[in-house]
Amino acid sequence: MPTVETHRAIDAVWRIESARLIAGLTRMVHDVGLAEELAQDALVAALEQWPESGVPDSPGAWLMAIAKRRAIDMFRRRETLDRKVTEIGRDMETRELPTAEPDFDAIHSSISDDLLRLVFISCHPVLSTEARVALTLRLLGGLTTEEIARAFLTPEPTIAQRIVRAKKTLAQKKIPFEVPGQAELGERLDSVLEVLYLVFNEGYSATGGENWMRPALCEDAMRLGRMVAELVPKEPEAHGLIALMEIQASRSRARTAQDGTPVLLLDQDRARWDQLLVRRGLAALERAAALDVPMGPYVLQAEIAACHARARVAEDTDWPRIAALYARLVQLVPSPVVELNRAVALSMAFGPEAGLAIVDELTEVPAMKGYHLLPSVRGDLLARLGRHDEARAEFERAASLTRNERERELLMKRAAE
Repeated sequence: MPTVETHRAIDAVWRIESARLIAGLTRMVHDVGLAEELAQDALVAALEQWPESGVPDSPGAWLMAIAKRRAIDMFRRRETLDRKVTEIGRDMETRELPTAEPDFDAIHSSISDDLLRLVFISCHPVLSTEARVALTLRLLGGLTTEEIARAFLTPEPTIAQRIVRAKKTLAQKKIPFEVPGQAELGERLDSVLEVLYLVFNEGYSATGGENWMRPALCEDAMRLGRMVAELVPKEPEAHGLIALMEIQASRSRARTAQDGTPVLLLDQDRARWDQLLVRRGLAALERAAALDVPMGPYVLQAEIAACHARARVAEDTDWPRIAALYARLVQLVPSPVVELNRAVALSMAFGPEAGLAIVDELTEVPAMKGYHLLPSVRGDLLARLGRHDEARAEFERAASLTRNERERELLMKRAAE
């Protein structure tokens, strides 16, 4: 296999396997930072060996074997006589020095899923909320600091510092690699749900690269979300998040044309939507509603997604209800991004002028300066108003801001039209 193709294959393998690799290594060495270093060592070994030997049949297992070997070597180097004397103390004469490697495969939690434990350790209360989300996106999603920065609308150096400090804090505090008990679960749940949804979103609309979607991230987020929901069955937001992800994921096959070009929501062939996922999403939404508590942010977003799912054709969409749901959402979660979505809903329900008034105000928000969807939405509204020269300029600006190749092609095509 040519070197360029091999490197592309390695990149794809890393995207898919890195979270599982780091999670498994964290269980073994009990240190998130060290686990990531071992995983990176395995990646370097792949970059060195695979161009000559070829990509192995089980690349994830190959990476884990290399990382385990490095971990074992590291533990052996650390097992000096002085260290063992200190550990054993007065019992030195009656106990044998351990000569075997640590029991790497021991599992200390009833939840047999390293990825889930990795989510909860990354979302430990000793970390700030921002650090929890950034670290988990890095470890679980395999995202670069640049991708995380774009998701947060935050400078890249800030994200890098958060991740470094978070790993150091977890190591210094010796945080156990386990799912928290019921008493601690609630305080970490909001952060966990936020992380899972950001991971899902990165899979649903990749911030960078050549592909419009990264399905493996969506699948991981949904699988972990279902497990979290089973841990907290009386938390409506957990079920709301599942509903939201299932319904959005149901559109995956319809979101790209045969050549990989993105297809926008209103142009999608709804016959290609996965009805099994739609039904599962609606069922999760019913579970949330049955708990009879006021709707939280994820339940509200799931209700919005359900409005689209229930419309057989785009023209049947209940845009006034969607606009009303967004109005409630922006009260719970004040955010310029939510406000931008509300502007789109208002434009569909009451005309482009209603949406443009909000969008024009958002252009003055500093955090939105580099957000490509703002000029994209503004371009669409201007085009609907017949202001084509202005619309073209907005689509070109949006294309210059996105890091996703497929999205850039779509935006330039809209500018040309």
